[in-house]
Amino acid sequence: MKLLFDQNISHRIVKQLPEQFLGSSSVKDEGLVNDADIQVWQFAKRNNFTIVTQDADFNDLNLMRGFPPKIIWIRTGNLKTEAIVGILSSYQSEIDDFLRNDEFGCFEILQIKNR
Repeated sequence: MKLLFDQNISHRIVKQLPEQFLGSSSVKDEGLVNDADIQVWQFAKRNNFTIVTQDADFNDLNLMRGFPPKIIWIRTGNLKTEAIVGILSSYQSEIDDFLRNDEFGCFEILQIKNR
């Protein structure tokens, strides 16, 4: 599964990912840091990436333009890189199902902290 991490997630995450995410990259590693979201979206589509982000912009693009690329939208607030790796690993089965399903373009992970 090839994931492309948006600039709101540290590019260092790629080195911490488990084996099942082999082939993943980040917008920084691909030279897309200052590019508009539509350019990142088009790059992901051309290169068979699933975009992982923490903002709604890519979901909005999918609503307007369809998919691929598919989007994994992590809605948790600011987290350390290790915590994001943990979330992706814990949702591995659901993410696999999502990527195989042609009906859905965005997989939303919402975790609210208890105060």
